[in-house]
Amino acid sequence: MDTLWILLATGAGACIALQAAANGSLRTNLADARYAAFFSICGTILTAVVVMLAIRPSPPAMATMRAAPWWNWIGGPLGALIVLSGAALAPRLGAAAFIASVVAGQLLCSLLLDHFGLMNLPQQALTSGRLIGAAMVFAGVMLVKYW
Repeated sequence: MDTLWILLATGAGACIALQAAANGSLRTNLADARYAAFFSICGTILTAVVVMLAIRPSPPAMATMRAAPWWNWIGGPLGALIVLSGAALAPRLGAAAFIASVVAGQLLCSLLLDHFGLMNLPQQALTSGRLIGAAMVFAGVMLVKYW
């Protein structure tokens, strides 16, 4: 079953690369990364609204929403920053270097989240194997961009 989840995550990664390329092209056509990010996020909102109207899930209780930790609510603003950075940086770096750099940043942050068990994640020690793997990803960023 892990293979299926890995394949689905790989597909999501492909969507991120496609999104960065599309937003970068939109930025070029509009001559402004902010508007490219804005219109991309409008598409996200429209898609979310259509899905919610189609499946009509029961809303969570207000008390449940109020009880959620503050950091549960930062996904939207962080997603907007990712979209804006893709629109601004993919045309400058190229899709491969941009995505490699994004993956390196994701990996570094993920290692820290895992090591300290932050944000309700299970704690996983920072081992030499994990550090070597991260170093290899960072080396890959350099190879993708400069070789």
